[in-house]
Amino acid sequence: MIKLEKFFNTAGPVNFDEHYKLDPLTRWNLDEIMDLISQKKFFLLHAPRQSGKTSCMLALRDKINSENQFFCLYVNIEQARGAKESIENGMRSILTSFKTEIRLFSAINRKEIKKIVKEIIEDGNFENALNEFLYELSEIIKKPLVLLIDEIDSVHGDVLVSILSQLRAGYSNRGEHFPWSIMLTGVADIKDYKIYNIDKKHITGGSCFNIKSKSLTLGNFSKEEIKQLYLEHTKETGQVFEDEVYDLAWNYTSGQPWLVNALAFQVCFEMRENRDRQVTITSEMIKNAKEELILSRQTHLDQLADKLRENRVRRVIEPMILGTNPGMTESDRTYCTDLGLIKKTKQGYVISNAIYKEVLPRELISSLQYRFLTRYKIPQWVNEDESINNDKLLEMFVQFWRENSDAWKDSLSGYVEAAPHLIFQGFLQRVANGYGEIDREYALGNGRVDLYLKWNYPKGEQRIIFELKIRTEKDSLETIKKRAIEQTLEYADKCNASVSNVLIFDRRKNVKWEDKVFMDKRDGVKIWGM
Repeated sequence: MIKLEKFFNTAGPVNFDEHYKLDPLTRWNLDEIMDLISQKKFFLLHAPRQSGKTSCMLALRDKINSENQFFCLYVNIEQARGAKESIENGMRSILTSFKTEIRLFSAINRKEIKKIVKEIIEDGNFENALNEFLYELSEIIKKPLVLLIDEIDSVHGDVLVSILSQLRAGYSNRGEHFPWSIMLTGVADIKDYKIYNIDKKHITGGSCFNIKSKSLTLGNFSKEEIKQLYLEHTKETGQVFEDEVYDLAWNYTSGQPWLVNALAFQVCFEMRENRDRQVTITSEMIKNAKEELILSRQTHLDQLADKLRENRVRRVIEPMILGTNPGMTESDRTYCTDLGLIKKTKQGYVISNAIYKEVLPRELISSLQYRFLTRYKIPQWVNEDESINNDKLLEMFVQFWRENSDAWKDSLSGYVEAAPHLIFQGFLQRVANGYGEIDREYALGNGRVDLYLKWNYPKGEQRIIFELKIRTEKDSLETIKKRAIEQTLEYADKCNASVSNVLIFDRRKNVKWEDKVFMDKRDGVKIWGM
């Protein structure tokens, strides 16, 4: 038998024989879940994509079946996504998914299941097809049936309404004639599902499925769990990680499971020079792996970026980029939290992790990156000793902004208000490319956007602070300057800055460029108007 080399999993559920893993059952409150099941409850598990939901469900299925009190069946209904508004196509697809999963269990008469499915389809009552199938399945299985339905929010519209309504209709019969307990799993809580009835009027998921007893969620890895996962690789191969690697992985990912695995896979398997297991994995290698991971635009990051174009996501993310007070609803915030884009901290809502902080602005200006690269092939902002010439850098950007500030409004996926911040971050990313790092600090309603460029050169390290402000018709320039200097000095002290800058983007209408552009210096802070 071929012995496969284990690796860090970045696609699909964990396979214990192939992947490094943490015990999925330790990632949630198992006692609470077993109590809900024993109490015959219908409940929901929601968590961001690729956070380990499916692995946890499969582990739960196997645990329940090993204890011989219930019969647990897991089914993924994602293939019903293509049914769109057709209840018939949706139910055909879902029943096929059930047949496929039941094949794993030799104790169930598959011919009988096939016959039942055929009869239900021939009957043509698709509004009740799932209910009828679950009734028949519960009759065949002699133990109470626990049903785990994955990817429930991959289906929409009439099909989703029909699924939820049929499960609700069978609720009073749960036990002998219907599943004893059902867990639905998706990205968002059911109340946030996008459901429309036949007249295209929006209705809430809760109104379709008001028998839900509880919504559970799945947390990220802790710092200790990241170390535990990475040490699985060390045990398997002998390859050692520097102690600093674990902290750096935590700082980059905040424990988001896919990112934790993808970062390690990148550094241990994709970076070919590290396939020699005698090579120690260093923090510098992790930094390079993070950059390569972002540039690779893997599916997880691509899907994340695609969400930015949704209005309810834009209403949250744009104020974060601007540092302004938010104009969104609690529902918007909850939705973005469920997606894993933001999290709540003592300081308020922030982007969930350092990698997402970097991915989001990069993605929003992806169409502009080529222009940055082609215009600035030679780093004219670098001095002879390879340090950054701060004044030259900002003078170049002021001119760049003057020439292009109105040209890219249609290229920012609706984030027009945030154009100055996004374009400057794109410019700064070009400056940092290959030689420096950018740290971004932005949160909802904190009234500021802090950026700093960390630049390593032969004589040492520069930390250059950039505080971004917008001036509108109602704003006094002197007030903006005063407040910006206070905030910048505070941030500069925190970061031990070498140089501190305030950039004031004048967005007033009918104001000449000559009246916008200036350079001032107060308390050691350089203020650039544009």
